[in-house]
Amino acid sequence: MAYNKSIEQRINALIENWPNMERKKMFGGVCYLTRGNMCFGIWQEYLIVRTDPATSQRQMQKDHVRPFDITGKPMKGWFMVASDGWPTDSAMNEWLRMGLEFAMTLPEK
Repeated sequence: MAYNKSIEQRINALIENWPNMERKKMFGGVCYLTRGNMCFGIWQEYLIVRTDPATSQRQMQKDHVRPFDITGKPMKGWFMVASDGWPTDSAMNEWLRMGLEFAMTLPEK
């Protein structure tokens, strides 16, 4: 199943002025990277977010968040957010910034 292009349009509009962002097709969807590190993306109808494992575990306590597991083995530090978790641009921006802030803690690739 292809990823939802309308999610991509929303993300692109929100991050259009963010420096050093790169888009790359991955996981059958699209991921966004900064300084060579993945920070968030889209898989099917979900927003996927990368963060540290402890934050990821806390976020997965929310009803609209679940592990990012597309192979039978969840990816550490990644989670998926259903559309109920980002009904507004402001809400989506919070998730995107969470992923960006984590990626900025990683060494540049």
